[in-house]
Amino acid sequence: MPDSNKPLAGLKVVEFTHMVMGPAAGLILADLGADVTKVEPISGDKTRRLKGSGAGYFAMYNRNKRSLCVDLKSEAGAEIAHRLVDGADVFIENFRPGALEKLGFGYDQLSERNPKLIYCSEKGFLPGPYEHRTALDEVAQMMGGLAYMTGPPGRPLRAGASVVDVTGGMFGAIGVLAALQQRQLTGKGQHVSAALFETTAFLVGQHMAQFAVTGSAAAPMPARISAWAVYDVFDVADDEKVFVGVVSDTQWTVFCEAFGFTEWRGDASLATNNDRVARREEIIPVLREAFARMTKAELMDKLEATGLPFAPITRPEDLFDDPHLNAQGGLLDIQLPGGQQVKLPALPMTLDGLRMSLSANPPLVGEHTEDVLGELGYGNDEIQALKLEGIVAGKG
Repeated sequence: MPDSNKPLAGLKVVEFTHMVMGPAAGLILADLGADVTKVEPISGDKTRRLKGSGAGYFAMYNRNKRSLCVDLKSEAGAEIAHRLVDGADVFIENFRPGALEKLGFGYDQLSERNPKLIYCSEKGFLPGPYEHRTALDEVAQMMGGLAYMTGPPGRPLRAGASVVDVTGGMFGAIGVLAALQQRQLTGKGQHVSAALFETTAFLVGQHMAQFAVTGSAAAPMPARISAWAVYDVFDVADDEKVFVGVVSDTQWTVFCEAFGFTEWRGDASLATNNDRVARREEIIPVLREAFARMTKAELMDKLEATGLPFAPITRPEDLFDDPHLNAQGGLLDIQLPGGQQVKLPALPMTLDGLRMSLSANPPLVGEHTEDVLGELGYGNDEIQALKLEGIVAGKG
């Protein structure tokens, strides 16, 4: 999709964020066409330098943004940032409670200067007894019930991706879009907040509802009582694994016909899902034996032909070569600040059949400092003086 046609083209966003949750909110707006300026410390966002599991954070969540490096603790640096926010539509932050207020960038302080500003706070907790605690994705997963549901009994395990950070960022972006729509009616901005803990509670809401409806607590996923008779990962002949699901009575009939289970097909006592669930211990061993004689390709081809739900067990690094993701803009060709060329996932949506395209690679440290200052009315001599004084940092 051309940049000029993206739905948020012309929207100005200022981002005071780091790690995942805040940058994810900014990424969504940026990919949808907003002009997002990421304000970083003089040395750059520390997220850029994370190792191990954090090494991909900056690369994934900071494309399509501009980088301004400024010392917010200096009077001149704070003035630069204030002037930037004065002309913005949206401000996004994910710092600990009270940190930005001390620097003069709290909601009350900025909204007084710019009454139309949508101020989005991405926090650990929404208002309540926990709101001053420091939270992380893992903290929220542990105390919100998600880790309990993910691991086997007695072994809570965080999910294999930063699902709460990313989903919390999504809720923040949704809140921003709702506030922008309301601003069309009122002419006023407002404070939008999203939080890790409440996001986790929303994610496990289905398990809370199960308890409310049935009176029985949901078991951790590895020990769950499946809602369907066939909903499992099976070993196949070539030391691979394939997930197979049969989730309706019609699918059961198709499944039995495709794989030659004629006795099951004609057994009225297996005609409904609940009856089949009661006989899972009889059905699953037969399927394991049958599928173990098939290769991964053979099993998947047959399931593809029948239209039944199935999935190979794929590693994240396998997705670089996935034919579906590579077909219609599902992976974006991105150059990282270090110069590496990589493919990373686009927003998982289309608008009028079009995917959101890459407008800019993740920025170098301070790559756009001079451009942003020029737009704010600073002359070249002023910019060079600010750089010499260490108040701003340029490309590098």
